[in-house]
Amino acid sequence: MFADLGLFALRVTLGSVFLAHGAQKAFGAFGGPGFAGATGFIGSLGLRPARFWTALAVGAELTAGLLLVLGLLTPLAALLVLGTMAVAIAKVHGRKGFFVQNGGFEYNLVLAIAALALAAAGPGAFSLDHLLKLAR
Repeated sequence: MFADLGLFALRVTLGSVFLAHGAQKAFGAFGGPGFAGATGFIGSLGLRPARFWTALAVGAELTAGLLLVLGLLTPLAALLVLGTMAVAIAKVHGRKGFFVQNGGFEYNLVLAIAALALAAAGPGAFSLDHLLKLAR
């Protein structure tokens, strides 16, 4: 029971973080850049065509966030988080070192490991995966 509550808390928190980050990039919510600003940033990283990669990033963040909050298709959601964080580390944060106060990859690593933990442990009993008998 307590493990299921822990998985629920982890899933909903991670999902909410990704929904918020996706909303920043997609809609300018929470002080974010919106789609045009995110496209400019992604283009500055050398990813071309920038609109395509921005749409992919925004779609991955919003999809992963929603799926995690619902506890639906949890392995797919975890994979989307891992992919997004791998790109963030490789293209932005990795060269800045470990610690987040220097712009490093500490935070991205924690998000990726949280997703990996959910993929390994499963979504828990308080999930649609469990209700629909999709969980292992």
